[in-house]
Amino acid sequence: MRRNIFLILLFFFLTLRGGAQSEGGAPVKLSVNLLTGTGQVLLNGYPVGLPLEEVPGRREHLQYAEIGQRQPFFGWQLPAGYTGADQTAFRLLVASSAQELAGDRGDMWDSGRQEGKDPLNISYRGKPLDPGKVYFWKVKVWTGKGRESPWSAVSRFATASQLREYHTAGYPLQKTDGFPEEISPCGEGLHFIDFGKAAFGRPRLTLFSPEGGDTVRLHVGEAVHGGRLQRQPGGTVRYASFPLTLRKGWHTYTVVIPPDRRNTGPQAILMPEYTGEVIPFRACELENYHESLHPLQVIRESVSYPFQEGAARFHSSDTLLNRIWDLCQYSIRATSFAGIYIDGDRERIPYEADALINQLSHYCVDREYSMARRTLEYLLFRPTWPTEWIMQTVLMAWEDYLYTGNKEFLDRYYADLKAKTLLALADERGFISTTTGRVTPEVLQSIHFGGTLRDIVDWPHSGILGLGKQEEGETDGFVFCDVNTVVNAYHYRALVLMARIAGVTGHGADSLELAGRAAQLKKVFNKMLYDQKRGVYRDGIGTDHASLHANMFPLAFGLVPEKQVPGVTAFIRSRGMACSVYGAQFLLDALYEAGEADYALELLTSTGERSWYNMIRVGATLTMEAWDNKYKPNQDWNHAWGAAPANLIPRRLMGIEPLEPGFSLVGIRPRPGSLLKAEVIHPTIRGEVKVSYENLPGKTFHLKVKIPPTAAAEVFLPEAGARQRIWHNGTLHGDKGRINAGEPLKIGPGEHHFEIR
Repeated sequence: MRRNIFLILLFFFLTLRGGAQSEGGAPVKLSVNLLTGTGQVLLNGYPVGLPLEEVPGRREHLQYAEIGQRQPFFGWQLPAGYTGADQTAFRLLVASSAQELAGDRGDMWDSGRQEGKDPLNISYRGKPLDPGKVYFWKVKVWTGKGRESPWSAVSRFATASQLREYHTAGYPLQKTDGFPEEISPCGEGLHFIDFGKAAFGRPRLTLFSPEGGDTVRLHVGEAVHGGRLQRQPGGTVRYASFPLTLRKGWHTYTVVIPPDRRNTGPQAILMPEYTGEVIPFRACELENYHESLHPLQVIRESVSYPFQEGAARFHSSDTLLNRIWDLCQYSIRATSFAGIYIDGDRERIPYEADALINQLSHYCVDREYSMARRTLEYLLFRPTWPTEWIMQTVLMAWEDYLYTGNKEFLDRYYADLKAKTLLALADERGFISTTTGRVTPEVLQSIHFGGTLRDIVDWPHSGILGLGKQEEGETDGFVFCDVNTVVNAYHYRALVLMARIAGVTGHGADSLELAGRAAQLKKVFNKMLYDQKRGVYRDGIGTDHASLHANMFPLAFGLVPEKQVPGVTAFIRSRGMACSVYGAQFLLDALYEAGEADYALELLTSTGERSWYNMIRVGATLTMEAWDNKYKPNQDWNHAWGAAPANLIPRRLMGIEPLEPGFSLVGIRPRPGSLLKAEVIHPTIRGEVKVSYENLPGKTFHLKVKIPPTAAAEVFLPEAGARQRIWHNGTLHGDKGRINAGEPLKIGPGEHHFEIR
């Protein structure tokens, strides 16, 4: 009995002693140059259990991430136990061997105890790293209460064969084996095999032949109807067939996909040798195979960028909205097969417009930033022809900084980004144009473009790509002028963001000049493009036509003065979804910014022909390039630029956005409209942000928020009624439970509960 009491007291003593030294556990999610999986080794695309340090000398075709920067930057997260005592200091060790690190020695770098609250973007300051070598590192932190954490688990990274001052790191592509959801006979010797959703990959079959020599045919494709694969799906929806000559007995056959001339040209992103060529397909039909077929006999080797399942989740009281989220979230993963954001399978070419939507959506569905940065760097030097999309590079660069908190890209490419504002095309009023003789060879050289700049507004235009002459295309009848409203709205946004970039990178004079240029453009924009009588923006100088695009882009980019917002939004509502799936990103952004949450939700959950639901209705399992074939007859069924709800739902409906770089300050501004219930998990570079609410419009609003360690948040609640009060964690807020309109509630990490009642 006495012995038991002694052991119990000893246990409590050790527990308290440990609690006095550590809090919340060791740092997790260690990253090098934004990569958290630097120790993972792949064999021909498949993960293996081989330690990274054992790769040298192996004969197998192995892949792993390589860090090509002389002074990489490190990061980590604090686990959820750190709810009220954030990091105040850290100690980071980098070693040349696991043995050194096991002895708590950093022979390459021992940072010592460094005061610092931020666990992100810690630049290496040790001995010079050697190329082609594996290094080991770990970190521990101290909290505001003076408590010391345990060391993190050991992380590894390999340096590239050549090291440079700056290098954008990335993962190798990864393969995953998938099995059919259904196999059913559909005729003599004909088997229908359905994987449920499309993915980019190739089939692998294990088949039996009693004598050998017989030939079967495998059909693969994206479109399924009535329990059968559609062999003439139309447009560029994928279908292909392959003959297989069987050998006697049991054998496994991997289908080799031949290259497609259209998507393996000089501008296309090519698949690496270790993955082989791929094709998007949802289902197969195996013809002339007279044996039984089990799901384990048919495998789809799908290829994608590494993706963490469950990193993001969304569920709401609207089942249709849930289906749209699932479609768009999955599309971001499946279309990552090239390792760089591309425009779909038809061309496999990166375009800025696709990349911006893909970037924002990828941030919201996985804690992954390297693919966006690699794409941004690619497009910086290989831009495409639309005037507006040249300027989108600046928008992408700013989002990269906001979501990562890392400014190395901005520092490295400042001059290139400034040129992408197209400020060199501005006239004395501040407007830019590509048709007034200002596009010189010097301008083209500064933006790394060798073609002809043309305004796009939206895509496709009327009368092209199979559209009949009577079809208006996706520009809502936009009238192109020398001074184009949409182009100049983009120019304004690029100037505003470039002014911020200049400030961040230490170009103070540029920051002032660019901000002044933006202010001047806003003034002349509203003076010369706004129609006071009708309360709308015209398409350009020289026309009275007003399109959806000429109004939604100024509203999305902050050009519309507050007093003009009601008229502009009324006009926008009158036009419906008169834009492409690309334009829908900016239409919904504009509506949420203008407080039109109900109408935005109506468009998100529309069941009309121009809707995300229509993609589901016609049978697509990845987002489509257009709302329907009639709007783009050559469209494909695997275009991530159609997946805007993957970012609109977390960013706008649930209201989660970075207010300060690296999510050090999180904005929470839910815009539920008529939606009764919703919950989301949004991965960030600091950890998960969780938001859920129950909404009885006009009666009560309950909001739960969870903010990760090392972050703070500003919560913007829906406006309370005259008799309603605000409660925070069960306590009346302030003296009277009221806040001024637009005033945020400031909170720290941990869980918070708000009520309006």
